Amino acid sequence: MLLARRCWCWCWVAALVVLIIGNHGGRVEGRPHRILVDTDVDTDDFFALLYLLKLNRSDFKLEAVTINANAWTSAGHAVNQIYDLLYMMGRDEIAVGVGGEGGILQNGTIVPNVGGYLPIIEQGMTTVGGCRYRRAIPVGLGGRLDVDANYGIRKAFLPQGTRKYTPLQQPTAQQVLIEKISAGPITLLVIGAHTNIAIFLMNNPHLKKNVEHIYIMGGGVRSSNPTGCCPQNASSSCVPRQCGDRGNMFTDYNTNPYAEFNIFGDPFAAYQVIHSGIPVTLVPLDATNTIPINEEFFNVFEKSQDTYEAQYCFKSLKMARDTWFDNEFYSSYFMWDSFAAGIAVSTMSKPNNHKGENEFAEMEYMNITVITSNKPYGVSDSSNPFFDDRRVPKFNLEKGGVHSGHIQQGLRDPLCFVKNGKGRCQDGYTAEVSGPDSVRVLVATKAKPNKDVGSSLDREYFKSFLNVLKHPQNAGTFNFTTQFPYYKEVTYKPDFQNKTHGKPVVFDMDMSAGDFLALFYLLKVPVQVIDLKAIIVSPTGWSNSATIDIIYDLLHMMGRDDIPVGLGDVFAMNQSDPIFSAVGECKYVKAIPHGNGGFLDSDTLYGLARDLPRSPRRYTAENSLKFGAPRDTDHPELRQPLAVEVWESIMQTAKPRSKITVLTNGPLTNLAKVVSVKNISSRIQEVYVVGGHISSNANDKGNIFSVPSNQYAEFNVFLDPLAAKTVFESEVDITLIPLGSQRRVSSFSTIIGELRRTPTTPEAVFSERLLSRLYRLKQAHNRYQHMDTFLGEILGAVVLADSHSGLNPKFEVKPVKVLADGNESSDGKVVVDEKGGKLVRILSSVDAKVYHSLYADKLGDEEQSAKIGSFEEQRRKWSHPHNKN
Repeated sequence: MLLARRCWCWCWVAALVVLIIGNHGGRVEGRPHRILVDTDVDTDDFFALLYLLKLNRSDFKLEAVTINANAWTSAGHAVNQIYDLLYMMGRDEIAVGVGGEGGILQNGTIVPNVGGYLPIIEQGMTTVGGCRYRRAIPVGLGGRLDVDANYGIRKAFLPQGTRKYTPLQQPTAQQVLIEKISAGPITLLVIGAHTNIAIFLMNNPHLKKNVEHIYIMGGGVRSSNPTGCCPQNASSSCVPRQCGDRGNMFTDYNTNPYAEFNIFGDPFAAYQVIHSGIPVTLVPLDATNTIPINEEFFNVFEKSQDTYEAQYCFKSLKMARDTWFDNEFYSSYFMWDSFAAGIAVSTMSKPNNHKGENEFAEMEYMNITVITSNKPYGVSDSSNPFFDDRRVPKFNLEKGGVHSGHIQQGLRDPLCFVKNGKGRCQDGYTAEVSGPDSVRVLVATKAKPNKDVGSSLDREYFKSFLNVLKHPQNAGTFNFTTQFPYYKEVTYKPDFQNKTHGKPVVFDMDMSAGDFLALFYLLKVPVQVIDLKAIIVSPTGWSNSATIDIIYDLLHMMGRDDIPVGLGDVFAMNQSDPIFSAVGECKYVKAIPHGNGGFLDSDTLYGLARDLPRSPRRYTAENSLKFGAPRDTDHPELRQPLAVEVWESIMQTAKPRSKITVLTNGPLTNLAKVVSVKNISSRIQEVYVVGGHISSNANDKGNIFSVPSNQYAEFNVFLDPLAAKTVFESEVDITLIPLGSQRRVSSFSTIIGELRRTPTTPEAVFSERLLSRLYRLKQAHNRYQHMDTFLGEILGAVVLADSHSGLNPKFEVKPVKVLADGNESSDGKVVVDEKGGKLVRILSSVDAKVYHSLYADKLGDEEQSAKIGSFEEQRRKWSHPHNKN
């Protein structure tokens, strides 16, 4: 009997695999279903992508991936992860689009190539903008940091191919959409915010006819959130959170309990997509709430890792579970986007399937809309840029219509927020309505149970997902380590035991391009002069937190895997939410462009980061009870240390009465916390602050090009003015390397020329490539006109290390203070104040010729040079047996 049962199960599974992976619906002849996926590259998104990539290509052909860049991911990290996933799966022919520098004029005219970094309501003519909806997404742990790095698994597991982001060469989202949809009938799967798709449909109505169907994961129609509820045996003090809500925004239910993250990311865009006239199937929380990742599925998945794609998905899911904020993972984490992918292909496999019949979900037609503003309509309260102060509403929207009401502003919008209760705002709610604003949409309402009642898997889709992923057809070819036959993990640590160590230095950086150039210099200064103790990362500046991996790679290149790297706060002072600190405001960081010349380029080091050798160190979400985590993960020893922990470690290991010199090349967020801790601040010898601008006259402007009203501030101080004010009012001695001094020695042509004449050490070659790329971009495109900002950031490192090498630095001492009153037009301005200012040593000039020569000569010196020059050198070592050591 048991043998018969096993035989029956095996035959049934084999038949299912043929159905899903093989010949869907008897489609032996004819062209495959062409599919384009628009994704925000969260964990569940690449579950969906890998599921689609495993299908029989004669039936389903994934043609393109466009990246939604205003939700759970950062564009630079997302695009390279997609490239690596496709490389692993042998699908480098699939087009990938991200970003774009187009915009929307005040009259509503859409300029081609809008990048989708901002919701449509915030989109102007640049990629600079606020975070009206995105502020609901956590920025650090459990949020964009962990998504960008995929908990640290991405770098450890995915192979690295030849495709990568390159400035001004990367196809944009709109270019890919236009190219693929113009080519003929295609199906869209939208599993992020809808900005890219809405912009495409609004700007290319003539191509709507080619979109056969749009499948959407998002929204909640009749859903009742099963998470955040009080257990049955809970005490009377338990307060339900998002329990029973239509939506799932766990960070914002006191303001908006109706919205789901994907739709809330851009409600107006979702409205345009659902109201486009194209057939839509919605897979909302109604359905996904009925397919939680339960323990039985998890255990079966753990035993089903027969392919690299299955391994990658399981490792990611396991880390999500192990780092979950409470003990309710198995009832709180759902099959969101991959479930939508399964419903889509199952539905598509059946010809003329107007009722949406499929193997995995029950379906029902409903009349719905997307709420984009709150009643009463027609109000003017400065919350709605489509209508406020406009004679003609943007996009010619109807006055007094459904888009004309109050639009949610912030996490604690006073018109929406209810303390300890359910909020009043409905922005992003996929509401069931009747009347002229309703659209008939096919809606998934419930996951179907497993037909095999004897299986431990309780949902039909669970079975399909695991069978598809583990099937050998169309499987991945290798992971990062197995792509090289002689891969060997190596760490490099210098032997400085017989050398006298010089001035102990901590380098605090925000990972701009200039910071990496300065770091190269510090690592080249003889240890007898500079003993670099640690690097502290301020992710409140020009790069997102996950870019910390570039620091690890650069240190590995230079043979300094011994230097600790601490991750600082992800919000500027007073910008994190007082109720839920993982989210917050973007008052200052919104001044940095999201696209070209901004985060997209900084997070990829202008397309050059992947040329650096790969370090075995990386950011990971590994954690332990010791540091306040809810549980120990498998490898807590790999946990990413925080900035304050690294500082404490330095204090414990430093010689008694020794003093630390600090060089800051970014916002002073971390330093402001340090100077407030007496046992640390008392051990600081002095602080070199690269930043600030002291204007000598009305024409001597700062560099905040994206905030026209602020004419005299400099970015490093502006990005966290309260932190700068705190540091400048502290007792530490400060040497200021201001913007004016940086400008006087900033010359791309000169420093590049000096580097080209020096010996070609790997670090000199890489620095010259980076500087040359910045220079060419500045000459080629107006989005790169501020590249001098990064060139000037090298100066602090040179002054700190070599002030006695003919540099001839000139200093002045002046009483200065930093303005930080909450006024965007003046915050970050550094002024001389004879009565209330702090005496600060200010660099006024250096010998420019000597400065450029010092930098180039130091990088060209063979001493303390790179141990491994590039990823290409690693690739060669790992590919041949005679080089394996």
